[in-house]
Parts: sequence; C-alpha cells; structure tokens
Amino acid sequence: MNTLWLIIKREYLVRVKKKSFIITTLLTPIAIGLLIILSAFLTAKGGQVSKNVLVKDDSQIFSSTKVDSKLFTYEFSKAPLDRLIEDYKAQSFDILVYIPNFEDISQTKHNVQYYSQEKLSISTIESIENKIASAFKEYKIGQSGIERSVYDSFKMNIDLENGAANLASGEENKGFEDTSSKLSIKIGTALGGVMGFIMYLVIFIYGGMVMRSVMEEKINRIVEVIISSVKPTQLMLGKILGVGGVGLTQLGMWLILIPLVTIGAGFIVGGATDVAQLQELSNQAGSISAEDLNKFDFANVMREISNMNWILIIPVFIIFFFGGYFIYSSLFAAIGSAMGDDMGEGQQLMIPIMLPVILAFIMMQGTLQNPNGGMAIFGSLFPLTSPIIMPSRLAFDPPLWQVGISIVLLILSCWFFAWLAGRIYRVGILMYGKKVSFKELAKWIAYKG
Repeated sequence: MNTLWLIIKREYLVRVKKKSFIITTLLTPIAIGLLIILSAFLTAKGGQVSKNVLVKDDSQIFSSTKVDSKLFTYEFSKAPLDRLIEDYKAQSFDILVYIPNFEDISQTKHNVQYYSQEKLSISTIESIENKIASAFKEYKIGQSGIERSVYDSFKMNIDLENGAANLASGEENKGFEDTSSKLSIKIGTALGGVMGFIMYLVIFIYGGMVMRSVMEEKINRIVEVIISSVKPTQLMLGKILGVGGVGLTQLGMWLILIPLVTIGAGFIVGGATDVAQLQELSNQAGSISAEDLNKFDFANVMREISNMNWILIIPVFIIFFFGGYFIYSSLFAAIGSAMGDDMGEGQQLMIPIMLPVILAFIMMQGTLQNPNGGMAIFGSLFPLTSPIIMPSRLAFDPPLWQVGISIVLLILSCWFFAWLAGRIYRVGILMYGKKVSFKELAKWIAYKG
C-alpha cells in the first residue's frame, strides 16, 4: 500500500508542478470568457449583413407600413420591374424584392419573388419573409373590421404547471410523487446535460492522459527500471489514481474560475453590444425571444436550484465521476501498454473503448427528453454508459433502487476492468516490436505467469 501511495504521489506532483498544467488551468477559463465575448462580437458584426433591399410593391401593403430593422435597409420603387432588374445593382442595392398585387383577403399564401446576384443565406430570406408576412397580417386584420383589442384577446398563453407543486405540504400532497414545477424541469434538463457533458470530457481528456503517460514510459524504456521494484498492477493503479487526482484538482479550480469569468464576460457583452441587433439575429436563428427573456426571474431560478435534491445529486455524481473515470482510464492504460512507436497501429484498439462513450453521449440527448424511458433506464444501468447517463438523470429524481443497482454494477465493473486491464498491462508494458491485435490481447489476458 505504501508503494502504491508513492506512485500516486509521484504521478500527481509531477503533473501538478508542471508549468503547462498551471498555464492550462488558468488560461482555459480566460479562453472561455474570450470565446463568449468574441462570439457575441462576431454575431453582432459578422451577422450584421447590412443588406440594402429595393422593393417593388404592387400590392401597396408592405410599402404602406413602417419597416423597422437593424439589419436591413428597405427602399421602395414604382418603376417597371424589368428596368429594376437591370438597374438595382447599379443603384447599390443588394436585393430586389417584387411583391405582386394582393386581391383576395382570404388567401393565406402569397408568392413573392426576389432577385440577387449572390446566393442569400436562409436567415436573410426568412428575415425578409417575416417582415412582409407581418405587414400582410396587419393589413388583413384592418380589412376584416375586427378591432385590434378584440384580435389581441384571441391570443392564449397556456402555462401548464404541476398542481401538486402548488399544494401545501402535508396530507394534501399525499399520493403525488411528482411535485416538480416546470421551471425545475428546465433547470434539471440543463443540469443533467452539464453533468453528462462533464463526464464525457473527463473520460476522454484524463483517460487519454493516462494512456499517453503509459506510452511515454514504455517508449522511453523508463518502465523497465520501475517494474524492477514495483508490480505492474500497482504501477497501473498508481498512474490511474494519480492522474485522477490531477483531473479532480483541475476540475475543482475550473468550477470556481469558469463561472466567475463567464459572469464577467456577460457584463462586458451586455455593455458593448447592440442588444436590439443581437435580439433580431437570435430571432432569425430561432433562439430565445424577447418575451421569454422578460419572463426570466433570477430569484425563482435560485429557489428552484436550492430545492433540488442535492443530498442525492452530489454524492452520486461523485461516485459516477470516479467510477467512470476509473473504468475507462483502466482500459486506456491497457491500450497504452499495448501500443508501440507506431500510433497508427494502435488506433484500432481504441475504437471499442470510444464507441460506448460516444453512444452514451448520443443517448444522453434522448435521456434528457425522457429521463424515465426504457433507453434511459438501460443506459443508466449498463456500466459502460451509466457514468454519463445516470448523472444526466439525477436532477429528475430517478428511483433509488435504480441508482443503487447502477452503483453496485459500476463498482463491480471497476474491479472487473481493473483486473482485465492489469492482465493486459503486465504483458504489454514490456512487449516491443510486435504488432498487437485483439487476438493477441486475448492471449495476454489468458496468460498465466
């Protein structure tokens, strides 16, 4: 045990003291903040197409409305269409739009043509469509004789909420298992996605770090000296746990720094960009509307977050964090020991390891939509996908028996894959100059010695 601790300590300190670790840990949050600022800037500037649109409106509907746009400049002309098609570009217009006459108020579709020498983006086309459609809608409301106040009263906003969430605690709530509000479900979906994504990154980043460390020591022949005084299995476990400690340290610092940097970047973006312009761009992309933003209540969000079952979420997430990392790091260590100088030959060995992780990440999308469905239950119980799927379900309060079974299977899988990886590692770490196949790996596992 003392030898294992020395290996863990060495693997941890060697990496934590490196300048690259310190620089990466500090620069990553800064890079995320700069990316947020740059994205907002590029969205505002790069998305600002500044198109000059010339409109020939035979219907006289669109031209009679006040067109307000941060991104497009609309001008109207009554000249013949043939002449406009020939001259619109010479007049410094980017697009010519022709609106035919509109006669039947009952029609719900009107064909409008545009002319442009360049191929327009779909967002540009949809923005012009929406402006014209809005003008025609207002015209039809006016022609129908319906008062605006009456028309507005036709609109309905249905807010489906869980009635059990509003009941007082006690006997009235008896019989209701689900008392979550709609806001808590949204927060749970976001939280589940974040936790699942963190596990996805941890497996690839730190699992890959273990594999590279094993390969470097094998290629440099350092391992031959170490093996003379340490058992191969102890060396592998020490490397896995040591690198895991490095990852946990780095992740802990990021959990503190990234929110702070993100909040700071949000203030910079909010003060330096044209909010109205960004809103028009987001509307084109089909993102959050201004109405939805106005409904945002930070106090309600914080209250719902505090009401979540953190007593279950935090410890279970930590268990799956370490369990998932341990399983895949063991496999990465085994693959690293089997690889030689030619990285290309060993890439095929990584495919069986990468497939369950990628599959779990894909399954996570469906899990967030239906956290209690058959796919979600299977994914959260199967040990190779549960480190990603189960954390994504935690915010939805999965049945405790499912959590318990999943943890038991995860622990048993940690032992099994550590044993399996150890069998490969003890032979592969000292094997040179031989191309390794899956058949060869099977022989190493069955080798007695």
